[in-house]
Amino acid sequence: MKVKLINYSNHPEHIVACAAKLCYSASGIDSLLEKIDDQNASEFVDMLVEMGHESPMEHAFFTFAIEGVSRSLLAQITRHRIASFSVQSQRYVNGKNFDFVVPPEIENDEQIKEIFLNAMEKDLKYYNKITEMLKNKHKQKFLKLGMDEKLAERKAEKMSIEDARFVLPNACSTKMILTMNARSLLNFFRLRCCNRAQWEINQLACEMLSLVAEVAPSIFKNAGPSCVGGACSEGRMSCQKASEVREKIEKIKGKRRNI
Repeated sequence: MKVKLINYSNHPEHIVACAAKLCYSASGIDSLLEKIDDQNASEFVDMLVEMGHESPMEHAFFTFAIEGVSRSLLAQITRHRIASFSVQSQRYVNGKNFDFVVPPEIENDEQIKEIFLNAMEKDLKYYNKITEMLKNKHKQKFLKLGMDEKLAERKAEKMSIEDARFVLPNACSTKMILTMNARSLLNFFRLRCCNRAQWEINQLACEMLSLVAEVAPSIFKNAGPSCVGGACSEGRMSCQKASEVREKIEKIKGKRRNI
C-alpha cells in the first residue's frame, strides 16, 4: 500500500476558523482572515473540536494518491458518500499482468498462500484467454465492416477487456485519487480506524490520519475511533482494547503522549 497526501487546502485551520467566526461576526471575510494567525486559528479550531461543531470543517479538503489496494477495499471506501474518487478502470486498462493484494492471514500460512497464489494464476490465465478470444471475435467483425485494421484492433481490445474483467478477483490491486473534506475524514477515521474495521481499510485510514494530522493537527486532534475520546460505540461488539487503540492512534498522530 502506498498513500500520499498530494494536495490540501491552503492553511486549512485558518479557513475553518474563518468560516466558524463568520457565523457570529459582523466583520467582512477579508477582515476576519487578516486577524487570523496560526496560534489563534489553532486555538479556535481546538474549541470547535471540543464542542463537536464540525460543519465549518467541510471547507478544508485533502486529496490523497492511493496505490496498491484491492478492489475489495474499493467496494468499502466508496460507501463513504461525501468524497470524490477517480479510480483506475478495469474497462480501459488491460489486466493481463494484474497485481494483487495478499491478506496477512494468507501471507503468513504457507499452505493457504500456495492455494491462493494458484487461484491468482488461474484467474490470470482465464482472463488472458477470454480477452484473446473476445478480441479476435470483435476484430473480425470490425474488419468485415470495412474498418481500418489498427482501429479495429484498438476497438476490439477495449471491448474484450470490458467483458473479460468479470473473471478478475477482488484481490486485484487498484489505484485512486481520493478527496475528502475534513468533516468526512473525521467520520471516516471514526469508523475505519476502529479495531473492528477490516484490516486493509483500517491500515489505509491510519496512514491517511498520520498524513493529515501533520498538516492540520488541531482539526484532527481528537480524530480516531469513538474510544479515543470516550466510550466505545460498538457496545457488546467492542474489541475490549480501548487503551491499546488510544495509544496506537496517538502515535499515529505523532503526539506520543502517555495514555
